[in-house]
Amino acid sequence: MDARKAASRFFTDEFIVAAKPVKERFLAPEAAIEAKEKALMQVRDARADDIPAIMAIYNDAVLHTTAIWNDTQVDAANRLAWLSQRQASHYPVLVADAGPQGIVGYASFGDWRAFDGYRHTVEHSVYVRADQRGGGIGKVLLAALIERARDLGKHVMIAAIEAGNEASIHLHERLGFEQVARMPQVGTKFGQWLDLVFLQLMLDQRTTPDLTIG
Repeated sequence: MDARKAASRFFTDEFIVAAKPVKERFLAPEAAIEAKEKALMQVRDARADDIPAIMAIYNDAVLHTTAIWNDTQVDAANRLAWLSQRQASHYPVLVADAGPQGIVGYASFGDWRAFDGYRHTVEHSVYVRADQRGGGIGKVLLAALIERARDLGKHVMIAAIEAGNEASIHLHERLGFEQVARMPQVGTKFGQWLDLVFLQLMLDQRTTPDLTIG
């Protein structure tokens, strides 16, 4: 296979990402081992035994970033209840499993608003472990989420991103999201006002939504 081409394969419940091969002769032995460990990353459905890693990633974002507008850390019971609720709603929680390196990110989506009229729209979140950011993991997770949303027949995906997070905004735009709104100073964290940017992706081209008869 041409080493210049990114290889990706879709399976029913898994998304395998083949990283570009590394010229190991230019790497120190430790770096070569790490490169081999990263060569295959599996995006799969989360399990209960992933909760400690999910909790650690979430709490790090609470403490150190404006990705989550929350000041309170959570415990394992909180994340397990969240996972169970998502699964009961038939919504995905995906993890990026890097084998020996463990869980390096996770992503999910849920209802955008809790009214029947919004049933075709979901809002998502993607979080990457602090030591793995900037390596393309967020893009892989988001791409997998988009496919899951289409599989569920959703029409629109919504992203709500802190306006200063330009990297996340640009990532979404590269995957087809468009900015539709900016809400100044609707949040606060770390002693400053935060602006919220909304982006959305149209998942299909249907002109008539499904009707609910009751």
